[in-house]
Amino acid sequence: MVILAASVSTRGGKPVISRQFRDMPRSRIEGLLASFPKLISAGSQHTSVETDAVRFVYQPLEDLYMILITNKNSNILQDIDTLHLFARVTSDICRSLDESSVLRYSFELLGAFDEIVSLGYRENVNLTQVRSILEMESHEEKIQEIIERNKEMEAKEELKRRAKQLEMQRRDAARRGQMGGNSGGFANSGGFGSVQQRFEPPPTQAPVQTGFSSTSTPAAKPFKGKGMQLGKKSKGADLLGAMGGDLAAAAAAADEELTAAANAASASLAASTPANLSASRAPPAPAAVDPLDLLDPVHQEAVHAIIKERVSISGNRDGGLDSLEIKGDLFLKITDPSLAKIRLQLAPPEDANLVLSAGDLQFKTNPQVDKAAWASDRVLAPRDARKPFPVNQSLALLRWRMVTKDETALPLSINCWPSPNGEGGCDVSIEYELENEQLGELRSIIIAIPLPEGSVPSVECPEGSWAVNEDTNNLEWSLDSISSANKSGSLEFSVTSGAENVDVFFPVVVDFVCEKTLSSVSVADVVLADTSAATTFSQQSVLSAETYVIN
Repeated sequence: MVILAASVSTRGGKPVISRQFRDMPRSRIEGLLASFPKLISAGSQHTSVETDAVRFVYQPLEDLYMILITNKNSNILQDIDTLHLFARVTSDICRSLDESSVLRYSFELLGAFDEIVSLGYRENVNLTQVRSILEMESHEEKIQEIIERNKEMEAKEELKRRAKQLEMQRRDAARRGQMGGNSGGFANSGGFGSVQQRFEPPPTQAPVQTGFSSTSTPAAKPFKGKGMQLGKKSKGADLLGAMGGDLAAAAAAADEELTAAANAASASLAASTPANLSASRAPPAPAAVDPLDLLDPVHQEAVHAIIKERVSISGNRDGGLDSLEIKGDLFLKITDPSLAKIRLQLAPPEDANLVLSAGDLQFKTNPQVDKAAWASDRVLAPRDARKPFPVNQSLALLRWRMVTKDETALPLSINCWPSPNGEGGCDVSIEYELENEQLGELRSIIIAIPLPEGSVPSVECPEGSWAVNEDTNNLEWSLDSISSANKSGSLEFSVTSGAENVDVFFPVVVDFVCEKTLSSVSVADVVLADTSAATTFSQQSVLSAETYVIN
C-alpha cells in the first residue's frame, strides 16, 4: 500500500490541512480534494471512491472529512484501518472537530500524521503510542527547562530580597528620620524665600530682591545615635559671637560662626569614632525623612508654626560625655492672605527646664525679622511693617543652638556592658533610662549594637522587639515608646565567637523622636499687626536624634 496524502477538508472540498507523503505539487492536492465531493453520491454507504489515477478513502468528522489519498493498487482493508487511526488521532488532539479547532492544532496534527505514515507506508503504531510519542521530552530540553526555571526562581528571590531590603531601609529611614536639611535658612539679601511644603531644601536658592527671602542650610547627615550612662555634671556652653551692628553684617558673621562651630562639632564626633570601624559597619544612609512623619498629624490652621529640634550627642563607653549639641528651627506657614501681617509672641523660657539650666541658647533671627522686637519682647514680626509674610510658603524665622557638656541635658542614657568569656564569646547587656521626664514620651526608639562578623546572637528581650539588620550586621532593639511608665529597661544577648575584642560592639547608635523639644521653644500667641487682635493658630514640635552615638 502507498498512501499519497492525508487531508482534512470541508464538505465542499476546501482543504483545511493536508500532509503529502510523496512528492506532489500543492495544486495537484487542491485539485483532487476539490473534485472529491463530486464523486460522492447521495446516500452512499461506501467509504472509498476512485478516479482514473487515485483512490479516496474517507470518513466524516462532523462537518469535515478525514481523507486518505492512495494509489489504486493499495490494500483497501489496511487503508480503512489506517483511516480510522487518523480519525481517532484527530479527534483526540482537537477535542472539537471544526475548522477553527483543526487550524489551531495543525502543528500537532501534522506531527501525528508523520508518526502514523512515513514515506507513504504505515508505521506499526496505535493511538496510545502516537500519544506517548507526541508527549515525549528531550532529556537535554528538560535539563534546559530546569535551568531556565531555576534562573527565574533565583531572579524572583533576588527581587524579593531587594524589595525586603528596600522595605527595611524605608523603615530604618522612618525611625532614624531626620529633618532633610533646615528648609529656609537665612539669607543676607532682603526677605524670606519659598521653602518646600515638607521643609526639604531646594537644590539652589536664588536671592529675591523684593519681599521676603531665605536660603537653605545643608541637610544634616542621617547617621544618628545616643550615649552611655553619664557621670557628674560639668556646666559650660560655647556661645556664638554677639550679634549687633549692621543687620547684614551681623547675619553674615553669625552664619560664618555657626558654620565653623558646626564643622568643629562634626570633627569632634568624627575623631571620637574608633579608627578601626570598617565602612561596612556603618549603617546605610537612608533617604531624608521628616521626623514629623513619625508623629501623629495635627490639624493645621491658616497660621501654622512648626518647631524642629535636633540633638547630637557623642559619649564614650567609660561613661563620659564628649559633646552635646542642640539645634532648632522655627518655621511659619500662612495659607490665608488676610492673615499675612501678623506678630508671633514666643513663650518665655521655663525656669524648671533642665536643658536651660545646663547652658544658654544662642538665638539668631532671619535678617528681615524685627531684631528690636525680638530682643525686648521675644516677638517675631517683619522688620518692614508694610510687607506681609509670604503666603503658602514655609518660612524659617528663628534658629537656635546650644553646645554643652552638662549631662543634665541628656534626654536618654544608655549602658552597654560587654562581658567576654575568654573563649571568643561574650555576654552583652544593654540598658536604657529616661533621664528627662519633662519630654513626656519618646517614640520610635531604635538601639543598634554592632555584632561580630558571622555571629548569631542569642537574645533575651522582655520589652519591645529585636532583629538583626543583615545590611549593617547590627542587632536592632526597637521600642514603640519610652515614658515614665517604662522609664528603664534592658536587653541581654550573647555570641559564641568573634568577640575577643569588645570593640566589635561599638559604636552603639540610638534613634528616637519626641513631640516635645529640649529647649521648650513655643509660640504663645499670634496677633494681627494692624489691630493687635488675636488670631487662631496651630503649632507642632518635634525632637529627633541627629547623631547619638557611644564610641
